[in-house]
Amino acid sequence: MQAEQAGAISYQEKVSIFSHDYLKCCVYISQARDRRLIFTKKLYSKLIGTTQLMEDFLDFHGAKNNTDWFFYRELTAAVRHLSLGAYSQKHIANRLVFYDLPDADAFAVQGEKTLEFLNTCLVNLAPAIIEEARRLDIPQPERGFDPAKFPSIASAEMLAYDIDDENKDLQKQHIVKIASEFLSIGQKFDQLGFFEPYPLEKILTIVPDKVNEVQVRRFEMLVHNLQSAFDSYVIHGGYRYGNRKLKQLRSHFSVVFHLLQLTGRLLHFYERHQHATSFKNIYRQVQERLYALIDPKALLDRTINYGLFYACHFLNTGRALAKDILNANIERGRITVGIPVKLGFHSRPSLLVAKIVQHYGGQVELCIGEDRFDASSVLDIQWAGGKINKENITEVTFEGDTRALNDIEILAGVNYGEDTMGKGVPLPKELLYLR
Repeated sequence: MQAEQAGAISYQEKVSIFSHDYLKCCVYISQARDRRLIFTKKLYSKLIGTTQLMEDFLDFHGAKNNTDWFFYRELTAAVRHLSLGAYSQKHIANRLVFYDLPDADAFAVQGEKTLEFLNTCLVNLAPAIIEEARRLDIPQPERGFDPAKFPSIASAEMLAYDIDDENKDLQKQHIVKIASEFLSIGQKFDQLGFFEPYPLEKILTIVPDKVNEVQVRRFEMLVHNLQSAFDSYVIHGGYRYGNRKLKQLRSHFSVVFHLLQLTGRLLHFYERHQHATSFKNIYRQVQERLYALIDPKALLDRTINYGLFYACHFLNTGRALAKDILNANIERGRITVGIPVKLGFHSRPSLLVAKIVQHYGGQVELCIGEDRFDASSVLDIQWAGGKINKENITEVTFEGDTRALNDIEILAGVNYGEDTMGKGVPLPKELLYLR
């Protein structure tokens, strides 16, 4: 009986129902006098919701494999992904005053440029969607939404701050873990190499072969987990009060998270809808029509030279802060161990010790009498090795982060990963991360 009722409404009737609010948004955008004011988080949210429903409906009925409906489906997908990206960017713009970030002025200018590009794309898409709906005999709304339906998120009032989020018994192990993970994510992200803006020719060589949605989504999830752990175990409140350093650190990975959200959506749209992956004539035709509405060069520029560039930037500017927080909260200790038998601290043992210290991120020093050497630096350890050889020293002391000291002690127990001839030997399972 339910199946009969479900089938009582035709496809054309249902597509009209599911298109109504979506088209009403398009009419609202097309008729707006000042387009700078209409794009609020509430409008983006409405566009995201209506296009998600519309895309699901079209995909269920096979629009991706239908010549007549494919362009309407692609337009819907374009609005959804651009709105998702714009929502993330709008969130950054709204919260920037609370983030307390370095270089915020230059970042804000580039953020405005990015949001303007996304909004312009939506403005270009709206009349094309209305026209395509008309061609498909989908009824048009008589008018768009009332602007009062889409107010901005900010008001002139702020609620009283009457819950103290300053936890006097903050669990240091959580702070240490979060700061260490932030440093680790930054080191991994550095491998992508977004330290300066790229010319278009370079971007086209790396997207999507070397930089793509899948990679960005992985980093997005890592940073999201970091933010969730921080909010669950360190500080529950917002940005306005409390431990400034901790909140500055949260600001760094919060803005990186939203930048990665934005970047992931734009990469998805480019890879799925604008990057040439099919020889079918209908797909090429639709891509060309989308090119006229959404400039793929500008899309890639905003994705790489804004989204990923500033994600890299804030992961780097947050490092000193993360190290300060880490070293203020780590448990410190001291161990005395033998030096590498026969060959001393040459390149291999020095590198392994430094990698252990870098892995945890906390401060560790190699101590020889009154002299102290940075154990995260291969060069410093080798400088110490020269003093050790000269003075015929057989034992040295490491001081600092107990997590790193535990692993250095394990490493020393296997002669720093080599035999007396300097050849590598298998490392214990606790040190497999050094591979």
